[in-house]
Amino acid sequence: MVVADTRQSTLVCEGITHRYGLGRPVLRDFSWTLPEGRTALLGPNGAGKSTLLGIIAGAIVPTGGTLSIPGANSTRRAYRRAVGWMPQEGETAPHLTVHENVAYFGWLKGMSRGAARDSAKAAVSLVGLAEQIGRKARTLSGGQLRRLFLAQALVHSPSLLALDEPSVGLDPAQRERLRRVLLGLEGVDILVSTHQVDDIDDLFDTVAVMSRGELVFTGTVEDFLKRAPDGPRRAEQAYLTLVPDTDL
Repeated sequence: MVVADTRQSTLVCEGITHRYGLGRPVLRDFSWTLPEGRTALLGPNGAGKSTLLGIIAGAIVPTGGTLSIPGANSTRRAYRRAVGWMPQEGETAPHLTVHENVAYFGWLKGMSRGAARDSAKAAVSLVGLAEQIGRKARTLSGGQLRRLFLAQALVHSPSLLALDEPSVGLDPAQRERLRRVLLGLEGVDILVSTHQVDDIDDLFDTVAVMSRGELVFTGTVEDFLKRAPDGPRRAEQAYLTLVPDTDL
């Protein structure tokens, strides 16, 4: 199993601001300390979730503000090594095998070539791609590619895992595999941007809801569900109490 080497404190965002071009800021003075454990990040399209996760991953440099992971801040490289990142649109080298793609990401994160190759085998097995380990990335199905992206995020044993809509394109069996992978990870905080709320109480410890670049709710799953009466689609109803119709 791929797990973090050591337990580190959680992510701290302080005064994060970001805008694209001359448009209005997507995030404005955004501050948040990520809770330990598994956190679901909910919100309508355009709320700023993908931008936030990209900034956390180091893929986007914010216009202002700071991020820190205590114990991983000596250099920008050390910070990025602490974070595993799975964007909505991942990247592969189509002509390389599954194993080579995952090992390459480990090497980019600062692992030695030998360590990256060994860890890549474990990561590929963990996400259920062991039978495809020698296949070229260009031959994979959409669901298999999503699992390849997850293996790339896990290969270097991050202390924080940021996943942007990881279940998109997965069939029910593949979603269950993803769920079991996330539940099995130890010593790593997990932040998942998702629109899937049907199993939120089985997988997550904390729920955070964004609207228009701001957090409008953060709390336990139990507190989130209390916003709606008992009955069908309770999580969806709780979400709708927090996000106005104009945001949908």
